[in-house]
Amino acid sequence: MGVCVDPPAPRSHGPAGPTRPPRLGPAGPTRPPRLGPALALVALVTSPLLLECVPECHMREGARRIQGDRCPVELSSVRPPASGDIYSERVTVRVSMTANDFSRASRIEVLCASEPVVLLPVRERQAKGNGKRTTRGTRVQCPTAAAEWELVYECLRVEAGTVSVSYTTPSHSCGATYTVPDPIPDFHLSVNHSSKSISVTVEAADAVKARWCYRKHGRACVGGGSPPIEIHPSVSPFALLDVPFLLPCVCVQVYYARTDARRHAKCPFRKHSLPDVRDVWRSSRVTLVWSGLSWSSPCSARELNVSASLCWRQHQHLCTPVLNSTLQEVGEGADLLFNTSALDVHPQMCVQFSLRGSNHTSCPFSREAPSWEVSYGPGRRSVFLYLTSSVPAKFSAQLCVLTARGCAPAGHVHSAAAENNSGGTTITVPLPLLAEQPCVQVWQSDPALRGRRVLCPDYTHNRFGVYAAAAVGFVVIVSILGVSIKRLANSGASGWLCIREPVLLVCSSEQSAHISAVCSLASILQGELGATVHMALWSRGLQAQPGPGPGVADLGPLPWLYGQWEAVREARGKVLVIWSPEATETYWKWSEERASVERRGGAIEGPSRAQLKRDRTRAKVDEGLKFSGRGMGKRQRQEAEECVKLRDARDWNQREPSAVVGPVFTAALACLEGALHGGKGQGVALVYFQGLCHRRDIPKTFRGLPRYCLPRDLRGLIQELVGTTGRTESAGPGGRRWPRLVSKVLAMWLAQQLTRRLQPPQAGKLEPLRGPP
Repeated sequence: MGVCVDPPAPRSHGPAGPTRPPRLGPAGPTRPPRLGPALALVALVTSPLLLECVPECHMREGARRIQGDRCPVELSSVRPPASGDIYSERVTVRVSMTANDFSRASRIEVLCASEPVVLLPVRERQAKGNGKRTTRGTRVQCPTAAAEWELVYECLRVEAGTVSVSYTTPSHSCGATYTVPDPIPDFHLSVNHSSKSISVTVEAADAVKARWCYRKHGRACVGGGSPPIEIHPSVSPFALLDVPFLLPCVCVQVYYARTDARRHAKCPFRKHSLPDVRDVWRSSRVTLVWSGLSWSSPCSARELNVSASLCWRQHQHLCTPVLNSTLQEVGEGADLLFNTSALDVHPQMCVQFSLRGSNHTSCPFSREAPSWEVSYGPGRRSVFLYLTSSVPAKFSAQLCVLTARGCAPAGHVHSAAAENNSGGTTITVPLPLLAEQPCVQVWQSDPALRGRRVLCPDYTHNRFGVYAAAAVGFVVIVSILGVSIKRLANSGASGWLCIREPVLLVCSSEQSAHISAVCSLASILQGELGATVHMALWSRGLQAQPGPGPGVADLGPLPWLYGQWEAVREARGKVLVIWSPEATETYWKWSEERASVERRGGAIEGPSRAQLKRDRTRAKVDEGLKFSGRGMGKRQRQEAEECVKLRDARDWNQREPSAVVGPVFTAALACLEGALHGGKGQGVALVYFQGLCHRRDIPKTFRGLPRYCLPRDLRGLIQELVGTTGRTESAGPGGRRWPRLVSKVLAMWLAQQLTRRLQPPQAGKLEPLRGPP
């Protein structure tokens, strides 16, 4: 039933309510002599309101008479421009009448409130006063000169509900109803699980309010404590609600910002399950009551299907489940109540709640005093359990193995009884030979209590001595192995890594950085790997000095180089030409000069062929003496020191190095080209230093020769110079694998250790070179 806000008021009503009809005299109606002007002013101000609430009856002009069985009552409604804080509609009642409908039995009854409104239509000749209220109802005067009338009643401002109108005449009776709706706004929701927020989008035109709430058992939503957010769609139709816990019963209510407006609620998690149920545990509460254990939640606990079982807390982050210990639910309230009677109460006996694969542990008995205690101690292949009890009881113990689902029983059950106020009892549990380290579960078997205590002894304390001895032995073995490897690596010439064939190094540049790098390489090959290295800068210096064997100063650059080249080739050694950007320029100049001489048909400048042959022979004989000699350590050290002096000299360019480096490299180019044309370039390789030269600086004529970029390719160069000689030659087919493997490892270790010495020296920071021992 609707609520009528504006009661009907007759046309002659004053502001204070209905008054008696004025008396008619010869000059018209009389008014009180003193209140006339005041009442006239009040009537003038309130006349628009009064006119709206007065039932009227007028003649129907051109209207059609309702025929048949249709009821002549029509109801319509409009929303007033200003309806206040409560939603309401102005309902208009229209009743069509004919002359036969006027009688004392004709009446119109409007039901929209607790007290019905009765309208009595009368014709003017029958009426003694329009709008007069009687015990039967309110009279409505209709004009006489008409065939059909229409009674209009516009005095109903109805809130949400139903308006019922019944029309009764001597000939028929009918009625009509109209329901005033209670509108609700429409909206959409979007949930952000990471930020725990719900976005609300409103489609209404008027201002609305939004809030989140919890709904239990389909009841009214319970607010979460935060005030609602008011949304003005004309400004922004969006709002963001922060929810502390995303629970299945979380709903969002949106309603118009009016008094007692109908609320529209949507629950986004009713049909879609939550991806994470941790908020269920965070918002729940566990309470120990006299009848059991209570688990409550803002949602309906029974609708969440939460189960509970016992577990034994080993430490803060581990609670071992007790097998077959599910707690039974009792009661039918909104909260879950679990039966905890006959339970082994202990501070470490906890309850594990489960929901959709997620677990939450609660220990409600942390302040409870246990009725019995147990302690344990390790024995020889056994575990001793010492039990004390405040009441006579029987206890049992059994080995078990920890798994993800709990402690699985293993072995026999051992039992013992404890008397009241006795000194306690002992249970010995033997330990079989198991790969796992078992635990022991103890429980009170008579009178039986639910729950088992899981004890996991520490088996490692008896093995501390073994572990300590093993650790010391491991450290000793690793130390011995490290020292042996280091000594073996440092003594490469006497063992696995030894270059037995001679090596000839040819410089190509007069730059101090190039000379320093070449001297470093020569020192490494000679001092670390025991190679016999020949280099023009090491051949007794730039001046002839007394001693065994002729040098560059004794033979001259060209004969010395030719003799060394032939001697190294015959000894199956290696010739390493150290390339540089200056070598590229020298090569192109040498090629142009040679081509020019050949075009002129002249001879190559230099010594005659006979003299060249004699020089080669002489140098060759001298080199043969050098190769056959032993005990050259002193001379090698002198040569290394001479190279250091040449490298460190600031006035290298002023010491005329071209007298040695340039002619020797030019002769090496001639020998190199001859070797390539004669197919004898197997013993020659090109070496260039990273940062001083590039691969593209080597002419295409020599691209077929092996090339090594140092220090990157130092390990490969060492393996190429060492070859497969040494101890691998005397080993059998099955014994070559280990020496080769050790040689590779040592070569790699030497490369890492000696890479620093091959780095190009920085300005003002020349690293000292180390000669042979």
